[in-house]
Amino acid sequence: MDHHCPWVNNCVGFSNYKFFVLFLAYSLLYCLFVAATVLQYFIKFWASELPDSHAKFHVLFLFFVAAMFFISILSLFSYHCWLVGKNRSTIEAFRGPVFRNGPDRNGFSLGFSKNLKEVFGDEKKYWLLPVYTSLGDGSTFPTRLVSLDPEQPTIDVQPVSTKSVADGQSCATRPLSESQNRLLGNDQHFTEDGLDADHLKLGSKDNVTVSIESES
Repeated sequence: MDHHCPWVNNCVGFSNYKFFVLFLAYSLLYCLFVAATVLQYFIKFWASELPDSHAKFHVLFLFFVAAMFFISILSLFSYHCWLVGKNRSTIEAFRGPVFRNGPDRNGFSLGFSKNLKEVFGDEKKYWLLPVYTSLGDGSTFPTRLVSLDPEQPTIDVQPVSTKSVADGQSCATRPLSESQNRLLGNDQHFTEDGLDADHLKLGSKDNVTVSIESES
């Protein structure tokens, strides 16, 4: 459900939201047409060029009514166009839907073009016609957090793997400075000297054991 509209005496929801938006668009164009056609007579009324009759008050009333309805419907139509672009309902605009990871007002936003198709359908030739073309069944809705919400149907999404990039960054080595080279060279000499000393010690122990065996 989106909201209850007293102008159409009905609740606006999934099955008739497209018709409601088109109703606002048609009404907006109609008010604009009436105001534009009466404008010339309205100017003549202020210039006192109209004949003195009751018709001039009808012209004045018609222009003001058309202009006021045009301004009010324009604000409402602009607001619902913004909601369609965000793929939100009027209730969700005031209180964000709650998912497993918390409330998120943009949880159902799939991108501007896909959000339009959710309401008006895939075929653009039917967008301005009062024909039902909305996508979905009204019970389940696709979300941008589908992988994190277990209540939504699972979709295989393969995100761009950054492991290879991270591995490439970790494998890449910078050239060493001269001081680092000297330190590494000293460490290598120390290890080599330590290994030689160990070999000498082991060799001396072997010699001692051999000599003990010979004496016995």
